[in-house]
Amino acid sequence: MNLDDARTLLTPETLAMLNQFAELGSGRDALAAVSALRRAGATPRQSAVVMSQLKLRRQAHPKFGEFAQRMLFTPDGLAQATRLEVAAHHANRFRSAGCERVADLGCGIGADSMAIASLGIELLAVDADELTAAIATHNLAPFPNATVDQAQAETVDLTDFDGVFLDPARRAQREGATEHGDSIRLNDPAQWQPSLAFAFGLADGRRAVGVKLGPALDHDLIPDTAEAQWVSVGGDLVECALWFGPAARDGVRRSALLISATGTAEMTAATSVVDAVPDTAVGELGAWLHEPDAAIIRGRFIGQLAGQLGGRMIAPQIAWITTDVPVETPFAKSFRVLEQFKLDIATFKRELQAREIGTLEIKVRGVDIDPQDFRRKLQLKGRQSATLICTRLGERRVAILAERS
Repeated sequence: MNLDDARTLLTPETLAMLNQFAELGSGRDALAAVSALRRAGATPRQSAVVMSQLKLRRQAHPKFGEFAQRMLFTPDGLAQATRLEVAAHHANRFRSAGCERVADLGCGIGADSMAIASLGIELLAVDADELTAAIATHNLAPFPNATVDQAQAETVDLTDFDGVFLDPARRAQREGATEHGDSIRLNDPAQWQPSLAFAFGLADGRRAVGVKLGPALDHDLIPDTAEAQWVSVGGDLVECALWFGPAARDGVRRSALLISATGTAEMTAATSVVDAVPDTAVGELGAWLHEPDAAIIRGRFIGQLAGQLGGRMIAPQIAWITTDVPVETPFAKSFRVLEQFKLDIATFKRELQAREIGTLEIKVRGVDIDPQDFRRKLQLKGRQSATLICTRLGERRVAILAERS
């Protein structure tokens, strides 16, 4: 999407068409959808932007549910937007901190701003990009307590704000790009907009500050004054958020928050990543294997989880825990061990055929194997299903046949 597309989209006529044809063009018959728009008087550009928004709304549904049906998106904005359930947790941080006025710097299409404004907090949403700010203005229109400005984050007067949320832009437009969204990733935190140094500089201990960052954030970049929280949704690791001042919890230096369809689970620690509980000792493979959630792994909670489960590690630097008895935990996926083999394709093929296994989930950890190539060589046939875990036991390369709990 470019600015001309946005100017076409953000007119009463085009927005009315978008609402009128909200159920149009599921992707099966795009030509018929465009024809219906043209019969309604849409210009070629209007048809194009309406069809693009309808497609983006369908893609946005997993993140925003029914809210997506009234929102506008850019491709990059949707890709980078906070999921609704995660944005709600961000907003609750500011409510728990007693914030009355919050500035969302680098608001994107407004996902976090919507969640904060929905709690009745006075909100200023700021984005440096003209197109993105325009989209955020539309998305925040239902909230009279929300204002949107197009500005550089560093220029905003934050004197009267008791809360600040930042989602630094970690991508930049390619040189010579004509389309919004043609971007490259920036690896240097000093080049982010706003920079990481600016974001951390706002954390003076009095103001509640939250900074949304990528889940692979270098542990060495986490300040001693922050609570670091890794968040996963449905098993997907989505972010590392740093919280400062009143937004950080007393006695919590790091946490792993797991959000699923059945609720949330959280593991916390009073120590930094550097001082995390070490992994437990390596031991023999038991009857059960447990694969920690990615937030548990990234937040260095593996040793803490192994202690809770009464388990042991299967190999150095391998994030699998084994136990002799079944244990239930929301922090890991559990598998019952059926058998283990030497890592040999001919052996697998024979054993899987004997068990009539035609559907195989392949997990690889600590060994150099391409799962797709491996699957092709196995030539699976049969009605049964199983999980094959290719990993190490101590220093041995093995394949473990298992079934999910």
